[in-house]
Amino acid sequence: MLNCREVTRLCSEERERKLSFREEISLRMHLMMCKGCANFRQQMGFLGAAAARYRQGSIDPDDKDAG
Repeated sequence: MLNCREVTRLCSEERERKLSFREEISLRMHLMMCKGCANFRQQMGFLGAAAARYRQGSIDPDDKDAG
């Protein structure tokens, strides 16, 4: 069973590469039991999407109403 530190590392790595079957199963098992890590993974996805939108120019950083 993975600990929270290993899970946060895998959450970061899965954005860069495809996880192995074993890593994916271990990650999913931990996320089913650990609300903190599940929340971290969700926030990583949100931040990644926001950064992608910013890079594409879809977000105006000076717009005070966006947010």
